[in-house]
Formats: sequence, C-alpha cells, structure tokens
Amino acid sequence: MSHSEQNAAPAEAARVPVIEIRDLHKAYGPLQVLKGVSLTAPRGHVISLIGSSGSGKSTLLRCCNLLEDSQQGEILFEGESVRWRGAGPARVPADRAQVTRLRTNLSMVFQQFNLWSHMTVLQNVMEAPVHVLKRNPAEVEARARELLAKVGIGDKAGAWPAQLSGGQQQRAAIARALCMEPKALLLDEPTSALDPELQQEVVRVIKTLATEHRTMLLVTHDMRLAADVSDHVVFLHQGRIEEEGSPAQLFGAPRSERLRQFLSATMAQ
Repeated sequence: MSHSEQNAAPAEAARVPVIEIRDLHKAYGPLQVLKGVSLTAPRGHVISLIGSSGSGKSTLLRCCNLLEDSQQGEILFEGESVRWRGAGPARVPADRAQVTRLRTNLSMVFQQFNLWSHMTVLQNVMEAPVHVLKRNPAEVEARARELLAKVGIGDKAGAWPAQLSGGQQQRAAIARALCMEPKALLLDEPTSALDPELQQEVVRVIKTLATEHRTMLLVTHDMRLAADVSDHVVFLHQGRIEEEGSPAQLFGAPRSERLRQFLSATMAQ
C-alpha cells in the first residue's frame, strides 16, 4: 500500500457515519411507533431528537442500541450493518456476538440513572470496563476517578448512589458511560427526571462533552440545550421525521405547522 493510500484509509473511515439508520420501523403489536425513520450521526456530531411524548424518540434510541428489536430497516455502526434473521415481528439479531460488540461501543445514559445501589459510585463507573471489556482494574480506576472529576463529583467516588442528589447520580451515570470509551454516546432525556436547579449541573456536563466533538444522539425536551449543543436537530411526530435541519433552521425558521405548534407549546411551559 502506498503512502497516499495509507493516509486515505483513515480519512475515508472518518467520513463513514458512526451511526446510520435507514427506513426503520418498530411496532408493539398493532401500535406503529416508528414508521420509516432514517438518520445519520457523523463522527463528532451531536444529533438531537425532539418531539412530543409518544413521538418515537426514546424508542429510536433503544432500537439504535439494540435494546429493542425493529421489524424493518437497517442499522449500521461505522458502516457495519446489523445482521438479522426472520422478518417482521419475528425479526431478531442473528449474531449475539455482534450485538455485544456494537453495544459496548454505544454507551447509553438513561432518564432514571440506573446506577447499581449496592456499589459505590467508583465501583459503578468501573464495573463494565473491568468485567465486560476485561481492562486492567488499576488503569480503569485511574480513568474512572479522572472522569468523576471531569463531571464535577470527584469527591463522591466512595459514596453510595442513595447518598447523591439526582443531578449527582446522573453525572455519575455519564461518567460510567464515558468510562467504556464509546464511539458514540446515547442520552435518553438525561435531565427530565431532575428539578430545574439540578438539570443545570447535567446540562453543563453535556455542553462540555459537545465541545469535545463526541458523537452523541440526544433525546431531550430541553429546547435550549438542543439549540446550544446540536449540529443537527430531528423533529419526530407520530413515528416519522416531520422536519430536520440545523438548530438555527428548526428553532429560528420552522417550516412545518406541527413543529411551530410544538415549539410554541414547549416555550410556553
């Protein structure tokens, strides 16, 4: 391989989206939740998903992380397509090893923190890198402490989750997700379970991560956060993408009447 070809390979890889969804459909029995959704998350970009409750935002995120099985469409991670067997309601991933591998590269932060109550904050952050990725415990501990300091709770490493405020627990959950060194971070309404003061603690962390050019898919009801951190915003309505574009376009000059209604109602709250 020539020198120019060697240089071209990483450049080409950088152009491949970290996550790509093509024509995704998801139903729970007769209820169609996603009706042919397609989106792309380029490397280093923040994609925000907005829309009213029930529009399919969180379901899309869970399908992306293979926590939910979709019935139709493609999911690609760094150009690698998820392999399926069966069709329609019977469709399931064909390769469990592939699912595990992809999931370890897509760290998810949930609305309700999901910290293990019987472990200290430090143990929570270290658990998956040590036991799933089989990394060196001493190295993981050093990285975990560094991340806890980064999210502003370095002094809480030895505390139990129950001793933390909601904002501190969510920041611990973000540190835990980051400790997997994921290729992309999936955040499912990370501030909606918090009161306004605690929300701001988490918002500051998310804004910092966005400046580091991390690939993120963010489901949020916080329009100001979406406007501040996003490269691209997707407005979902009744399981379809109603409108998408830059934050300036969607929030400054929405084209669809439905998006205008949604933003008007959201801003009035």
